[in-house]
Amino acid sequence: MARRRTAHPPPAFYTRASEILQEALAPHPGLQVVQALQTNGTLINAAWCDCFLRHGITVGVSLDGPAFLHDRHRRNRLGKGSHADTMRGIRALQDAGIPFSVISVLTEDSLQHADALVDFYLEHGIGEVGFNMEETEGVHQRSSLSGDSCEARYRRFLERVWDRVVEAEGALRIREFDDLFAFIASRSRVDHSDLNRPMAIVSVDHQGNFSTFDPELLSVDTSYGRFNLGNVRTDSLEAACSHPRFQRMWADMQAGIAACRSSCSYFGLCGGGAGSNKYWETGSFRASETQACRYRIQHVADVVMAKLERELTLEPCPLSPSQHRPEAAPT
Repeated sequence: MARRRTAHPPPAFYTRASEILQEALAPHPGLQVVQALQTNGTLINAAWCDCFLRHGITVGVSLDGPAFLHDRHRRNRLGKGSHADTMRGIRALQDAGIPFSVISVLTEDSLQHADALVDFYLEHGIGEVGFNMEETEGVHQRSSLSGDSCEARYRRFLERVWDRVVEAEGALRIREFDDLFAFIASRSRVDHSDLNRPMAIVSVDHQGNFSTFDPELLSVDTSYGRFNLGNVRTDSLEAACSHPRFQRMWADMQAGIAACRSSCSYFGLCGGGAGSNKYWETGSFRASETQACRYRIQHVADVVMAKLERELTLEPCPLSPSQHRPEAAPT
């Protein structure tokens, strides 16, 4: 079980929360709670580092690369770029010996700067990076990555990052590559994902309202009604799954998964995709392929498989990277 927090109460809150968790877990020796925090890093100091260490909190930092990329989109309330403050937080983590990962959001601006991004990570001792794509989501109604030309540039971006990661000889790991390596090694296929399986993810807001499938769906009013399914103080997860609103969402989600299964050769890699992306891009959970899936799954699989074929001196696949491969990983 994992707890993921996205706000910044003071360290004392986490100390007390961790104490409450340990008290609640005491009668259940087989149950473990993993605390993970994703932060912009601007407030991290010695006190925060002490809190992370004492309570075993895993830390991820949102950092979009060098200042000229990061500060275009991440500004504080005064309108100033937050890069310097984020880097100060990262140095505090490093000084305290706390391992951390970085998530970088890629926009159209990022795609021509693969080398600058890799140079930046290596220069600052950042060894684990995940790329999140700018997506159509919530109030963000259009991604700068829309369009075929951006998708082709993204594939070239991935190819260059791959080459640089190989040259770095273990100093830099990219989540997208590592996840696919692990999947290939497992010689398996998936038929669902946590983003389309009920209650695999439960998101709770500050008032106790909860939803499922994706945190971005929490507290949103849509054509399905409000995505809030209940309140943890008064409602059980079982009761929420019996509600007509959830049943409608789940029926459409299943239809979308079935559409992916019947039409997409990448289905075994993603298990039907993220329902929230389908909703934000099309207005319905019943959709199949999305732009988000092409960026997150298809292009990564094409680039990684082509690179592995070349490095292992296998016969290159005749399909271009923009075409669907019959299989995205060995059987």
